[in-house]
Amino acid sequence: MRVVLLGPPGSGKGTHGKGLSAELRVPLIATGDILRQAIAEGTRLGLAAQADVKSGRLVADETVLGLIETRLGMADAANGFLLDGFPRTVAQADGLASLLESGGARSLDHVMNLMVPIETVVGRLRERRLCGSCGAIYNLSSKPPKVAGQCDLCGQALKQRADDEPATVRARLEVYERETAPLVAYYAQRGILRNVDAAGPAEQVYAAIRQLLK
Repeated sequence: MRVVLLGPPGSGKGTHGKGLSAELRVPLIATGDILRQAIAEGTRLGLAAQADVKSGRLVADETVLGLIETRLGMADAANGFLLDGFPRTVAQADGLASLLESGGARSLDHVMNLMVPIETVVGRLRERRLCGSCGAIYNLSSKPPKVAGQCDLCGQALKQRADDEPATVRARLEVYERETAPLVAYYAQRGILRNVDAAGPAEQVYAAIRQLLK
């Protein structure tokens, strides 16, 4: 199954993506993760991405598409994948479609659009804490760690991302809405967009996503 997860920061893409990845036995591919890995490893595409980041530019579409192409060519993605954070624009969506076609794969099966009101997102991210070691995600209200400030899984310290501050979150949401609105229309026209009310409890949202994926 080939699925794209759309949604603003704090909509639950990472949380639900991990659950779906385990259940469907396909990899969750987060663009941010593969960008950071490529930069750390100093690959050709990583160096290109690093140059864009240092210059304050968005990473070029051709660079991101190259990283995605490499990742989708790995053995674990042969039977499907979940994409988180890609595509971000219509140009990237066109590029992804071309990649899948040239690789002999079928087109995307579903694009899950996780919809959450702005104030809910701001509240979620204000309470979000991350483990820098294993990547576990917590929420101080709805999913607190057993020991304050400490990851349940590996015992390492939890932290709040700098861009989870309310003012920064609102700015990020403005950018997201501006960039993604055309993308929502793009996939709706192709009949594969699935809108999900993602404002409720995580278990309820996950059940709704699974129902749509049948």
